[in-house]
Amino acid sequence: MSSAPAWRIDPVGDRCLIVEFGQRVDPAINRTVHAFADRLLANPIAGVTDVVPAFTTVAVHYRPEAIAAGAGKALPHQRLRKRLEDILRGGIDSSAAEARTIEIPVCYGGEFGPDLDEVARACSLSPQQVIELHGASHHMVYMLGFAPGFPYMGGLDARLAMPRRATPRVKIPAGTVAIAREQSAIYTLETPGGWNLIGRTPLALFDPKADPPSLVRPGDSVRFVPITLEAFHAMRERNQ
Repeated sequence: MSSAPAWRIDPVGDRCLIVEFGQRVDPAINRTVHAFADRLLANPIAGVTDVVPAFTTVAVHYRPEAIAAGAGKALPHQRLRKRLEDILRGGIDSSAAEARTIEIPVCYGGEFGPDLDEVARACSLSPQQVIELHGASHHMVYMLGFAPGFPYMGGLDARLAMPRRATPRVKIPAGTVAIAREQSAIYTLETPGGWNLIGRTPLALFDPKADPPSLVRPGDSVRFVPITLEAFHAMRERNQ
Protein backbone atom coordinates (compact mmCIF):
# COMPACT_ATOMS: atom_id res chain seq x y z
CA MET A 1 0.00 0.00 0.00
CA SER A 2 1.41 3.38 -0.96
CA SER A 3 1.53 6.25 1.50
CA ALA A 4 -1.38 8.67 1.58
CA PRO A 5 -1.11 11.06 -1.40
CA ALA A 6 -1.42 14.82 -1.12
CA TRP A 7 -4.96 16.00 -1.73
CA ARG A 8 -7.50 18.75 -1.26
CA ILE A 9 -11.27 18.43 -1.08
CA ASP A 10 -13.62 21.24 -2.07
CA PRO A 11 -17.41 21.42 -2.37
CA VAL A 12 -18.98 22.11 -5.77
CA GLY A 13 -22.50 23.24 -4.97
CA ASP A 14 -24.41 21.27 -2.36
CA ARG A 15 -24.30 17.84 -4.07
CA CYS A 16 -20.70 17.27 -5.09
CA LEU A 17 -17.21 17.20 -3.59
CA ILE A 18 -14.08 17.44 -5.74
CA VAL A 19 -11.03 15.53 -4.55
CA GLU A 20 -7.92 16.98 -6.22
CA PHE A 21 -4.57 15.18 -6.27
CA GLY A 22 -2.57 17.74 -8.25
CA GLN A 23 -2.77 20.41 -10.93
CA ARG A 24 -0.66 18.97 -13.72
CA VAL A 25 -1.20 16.16 -16.22
CA ASP A 26 0.99 13.42 -14.81
CA PRO A 27 0.83 9.60 -15.06
CA ALA A 28 1.44 9.04 -11.35
CA ILE A 29 -1.25 11.53 -10.33
CA ASN A 30 -3.69 10.01 -12.79
CA ARG A 31 -3.04 6.49 -11.49
CA THR A 32 -3.87 7.73 -7.98
CA VAL A 33 -7.05 9.35 -9.31
CA HIS A 34 -8.29 6.10 -10.79
CA ALA A 35 -7.17 3.98 -7.83
CA PHE A 36 -9.18 6.23 -5.51
CA ALA A 37 -12.21 6.19 -7.84
CA ASP A 38 -12.02 2.39 -8.07
CA ARG A 39 -11.85 2.20 -4.28
CA LEU A 40 -15.04 4.26 -3.94
CA LEU A 41 -16.84 2.22 -6.59
CA ALA A 42 -15.83 -1.08 -5.02
CA ASN A 43 -16.83 0.08 -1.52
CA PRO A 44 -19.85 2.36 -2.04
CA ILE A 45 -20.63 5.04 0.52
CA ALA A 46 -24.34 5.31 1.29
CA GLY A 47 -25.72 8.47 -0.29
CA VAL A 48 -23.02 8.76 -3.01
CA THR A 49 -24.68 8.69 -6.43
CA ASP A 50 -21.73 8.93 -8.83
CA VAL A 51 -17.93 8.87 -8.89
CA VAL A 52 -16.32 10.66 -11.86
CA PRO A 53 -12.52 10.51 -12.36
CA ALA A 54 -10.73 13.02 -14.58
CA PHE A 55 -7.09 14.03 -15.20
CA THR A 56 -6.26 15.08 -11.63
CA THR A 57 -9.57 14.97 -9.78
CA VAL A 58 -12.39 12.72 -8.65
CA ALA A 59 -15.89 14.23 -8.45
CA VAL A 60 -18.00 12.57 -5.77
CA HIS A 61 -21.71 13.29 -6.29
CA TYR A 62 -24.11 12.68 -3.43
CA ARG A 63 -27.58 13.21 -2.04
CA PRO A 64 -27.28 15.45 1.05
CA GLU A 65 -30.34 13.95 2.74
CA ALA A 66 -28.90 10.44 2.33
CA ILE A 67 -25.51 11.04 3.95
CA ALA A 68 -25.68 9.30 7.31
CA ALA A 69 -25.61 11.71 10.27
CA GLY A 70 -22.77 11.34 12.71
CA ALA A 71 -21.99 12.88 16.04
CA GLY A 72 -22.41 16.63 16.41
CA LYS A 73 -24.02 19.02 13.99
CA ALA A 74 -21.80 18.52 10.94
CA LEU A 75 -23.38 19.32 7.58
CA PRO A 76 -23.70 16.59 4.91
CA HIS A 77 -20.68 17.79 2.91
CA GLN A 78 -18.60 17.89 6.10
CA ARG A 79 -19.61 14.34 7.04
CA LEU A 80 -18.85 13.04 3.55
CA ARG A 81 -15.56 14.91 3.48
CA LYS A 82 -14.50 13.18 6.70
CA ARG A 83 -15.36 9.76 5.21
CA LEU A 84 -13.23 10.53 2.17
CA GLU A 85 -10.35 11.83 4.27
CA ASP A 86 -10.39 8.66 6.38
CA ILE A 87 -10.03 6.59 3.19
CA LEU A 88 -7.22 8.78 1.87
CA ARG A 89 -5.29 8.73 5.13
CA GLY A 90 -5.34 4.94 4.98
CA GLY A 91 -3.37 5.09 1.73
CA ILE A 92 -4.32 4.47 -1.89
CA ASP A 93 -2.66 1.61 -3.75
CA SER A 94 -2.14 2.98 -7.26
CA SER A 95 -0.06 0.00 -8.41
CA ALA A 96 -2.81 -2.63 -8.34
CA ALA A 97 -4.69 -1.60 -11.49
CA GLU A 98 -4.57 -4.07 -14.35
CA ALA A 99 -2.29 -2.81 -17.12
CA ARG A 100 -3.50 -3.32 -20.68
CA THR A 101 -2.03 -2.39 -24.03
CA ILE A 102 -4.55 -1.73 -26.79
CA GLU A 103 -3.46 -1.62 -30.43
CA ILE A 104 -5.35 0.86 -32.58
CA PRO A 105 -4.89 0.50 -36.36
CA VAL A 106 -4.82 3.85 -38.15
CA CYS A 107 -4.91 4.86 -41.79
CA TYR A 108 -3.01 8.15 -41.80
CA GLY A 109 -3.38 11.14 -44.12
CA GLY A 110 -5.57 11.66 -47.16
CA GLU A 111 -9.27 12.19 -46.54
CA PHE A 112 -8.89 10.50 -43.14
CA GLY A 113 -6.13 12.84 -41.93
CA PRO A 114 -6.56 16.20 -43.67
CA ASP A 115 -4.20 17.97 -41.24
CA LEU A 116 -1.28 15.55 -41.53
CA ASP A 117 0.68 17.62 -44.05
CA GLU A 118 0.08 20.83 -42.10
CA VAL A 119 1.28 19.18 -38.89
CA ALA A 120 4.39 17.94 -40.71
CA ARG A 121 5.22 21.43 -42.00
CA ALA A 122 4.63 23.06 -38.61
CA CYS A 123 6.89 20.51 -36.90
CA SER A 124 9.58 20.61 -39.63
CA LEU A 125 9.03 16.94 -40.35
CA SER A 126 7.88 14.81 -43.26
CA PRO A 127 4.39 13.26 -43.10
CA GLN A 128 6.04 9.83 -42.76
CA GLN A 129 8.08 11.06 -39.79
CA VAL A 130 4.90 12.33 -38.13
CA ILE A 131 3.33 8.89 -38.59
CA GLU A 132 6.39 7.14 -37.18
CA LEU A 133 6.64 9.43 -34.15
CA HIS A 134 2.93 9.11 -33.43
CA GLY A 135 3.13 5.33 -33.58
CA ALA A 136 6.22 5.28 -31.35
CA SER A 137 4.71 7.57 -28.69
CA HIS A 138 3.89 5.93 -25.35
CA HIS A 139 0.23 6.86 -25.11
CA MET A 140 -1.71 6.45 -21.89
CA VAL A 141 -5.47 6.98 -21.51
CA TYR A 142 -5.94 9.59 -18.79
CA MET A 143 -9.71 9.86 -18.93
CA LEU A 144 -12.85 9.44 -21.03
CA GLY A 145 -14.93 12.55 -21.66
CA PHE A 146 -16.38 15.08 -24.11
CA ALA A 147 -18.33 12.30 -25.86
CA PRO A 148 -19.10 8.68 -24.84
CA GLY A 149 -15.87 6.66 -24.83
CA PHE A 150 -13.77 9.60 -26.11
CA PRO A 151 -10.20 8.92 -24.82
CA TYR A 152 -7.83 11.70 -23.81
CA MET A 153 -4.32 10.23 -24.16
CA GLY A 154 -1.07 11.69 -22.89
CA GLY A 155 2.42 10.68 -23.94
CA LEU A 156 2.55 12.24 -27.41
CA ASP A 157 6.12 12.81 -28.59
CA ALA A 158 7.01 16.45 -27.80
CA ARG A 159 8.15 16.96 -31.40
CA LEU A 160 4.49 16.65 -32.47
CA ALA A 161 3.09 19.18 -29.99
CA MET A 162 0.58 21.35 -31.86
CA PRO A 163 -1.98 23.90 -30.64
CA ARG A 164 -5.65 23.31 -31.28
CA ARG A 165 -6.91 24.69 -34.58
CA ALA A 166 -8.01 28.33 -34.55
CA THR A 167 -11.34 27.38 -36.13
CA PRO A 168 -12.99 24.12 -35.03
CA ARG A 169 -14.66 21.89 -37.58
CA VAL A 170 -18.42 21.38 -37.37
CA LYS A 171 -18.34 17.65 -38.16
CA ILE A 172 -15.54 15.17 -37.53
CA PRO A 173 -16.25 11.53 -38.47
CA ALA A 174 -16.22 8.81 -35.84
CA GLY A 175 -12.88 7.02 -35.62
CA THR A 176 -10.80 10.09 -36.48
CA VAL A 177 -7.43 10.21 -34.71
CA ALA A 178 -6.31 13.68 -33.71
CA ILE A 179 -3.58 15.50 -31.78
CA ALA A 180 -3.38 18.74 -29.82
CA ARG A 181 -0.66 19.99 -27.48
CA GLU A 182 0.85 16.92 -25.79
CA GLN A 183 -2.15 14.66 -26.31
CA SER A 184 -3.85 12.38 -28.80
CA ALA A 185 -7.56 11.59 -28.98
CA ILE A 186 -10.00 9.53 -31.03
CA TYR A 187 -13.42 10.88 -31.96
CA THR A 188 -15.86 8.12 -31.05
CA LEU A 189 -18.94 9.80 -32.54
CA GLU A 190 -19.46 12.38 -35.28
CA THR A 191 -19.03 15.65 -33.38
CA PRO A 192 -17.54 19.11 -33.78
CA GLY A 193 -13.91 19.49 -32.73
CA GLY A 194 -10.82 21.65 -32.91
CA TRP A 195 -7.99 19.11 -32.80
CA ASN A 196 -5.59 18.39 -35.68
CA LEU A 197 -6.82 15.40 -37.69
CA ILE A 198 -4.10 13.00 -38.81
CA GLY A 199 -5.83 9.67 -39.50
CA ARG A 200 -8.75 7.34 -38.84
CA THR A 201 -9.23 3.92 -37.28
CA PRO A 202 -11.71 1.34 -38.58
CA LEU A 203 -12.42 0.22 -35.00
CA ALA A 204 -15.55 1.30 -33.15
CA LEU A 205 -14.36 2.73 -29.85
CA PHE A 206 -17.84 3.04 -28.36
CA ASP A 207 -20.74 0.59 -28.70
CA PRO A 208 -23.65 1.11 -26.27
CA LYS A 209 -24.69 -2.54 -26.80
CA ALA A 210 -21.29 -3.93 -25.79
CA ASP A 211 -20.16 -4.77 -22.26
CA PRO A 212 -18.20 -2.70 -21.53
CA PRO A 213 -19.31 -0.15 -24.13
CA SER A 214 -15.87 1.50 -24.45
CA LEU A 215 -12.99 -0.27 -26.20
CA VAL A 216 -10.40 1.54 -24.07
CA ARG A 217 -10.51 2.57 -20.43
CA PRO A 218 -8.51 4.96 -18.24
CA GLY A 219 -5.07 3.59 -17.41
CA ASP A 220 -4.72 1.67 -20.68
CA SER A 221 -1.62 2.03 -22.83
CA VAL A 222 -2.41 2.61 -26.50
CA ARG A 223 -0.19 1.81 -29.46
CA PHE A 224 -1.14 3.24 -32.84
CA VAL A 225 -0.33 0.94 -35.76
CA PRO A 226 -0.26 2.34 -39.33
CA ILE A 227 -2.35 0.45 -41.91
CA THR A 228 -3.05 0.90 -45.61
CA LEU A 229 -6.28 2.19 -47.09
CA GLU A 230 -7.07 -1.32 -48.33
CA ALA A 231 -6.57 -2.76 -44.84
CA PHE A 232 -8.77 -0.01 -43.40
CA HIS A 233 -11.72 -0.90 -45.64
CA ALA A 234 -11.23 -4.65 -45.07
CA MET A 235 -11.24 -4.18 -41.30
CA ARG A 236 -14.22 -1.84 -41.46
CA GLU A 237 -16.22 -4.45 -43.37
CA ARG A 238 -15.34 -7.15 -40.83
CA ASN A 239 -16.36 -4.92 -37.93
CA GLN A 240 -19.75 -3.96 -39.35
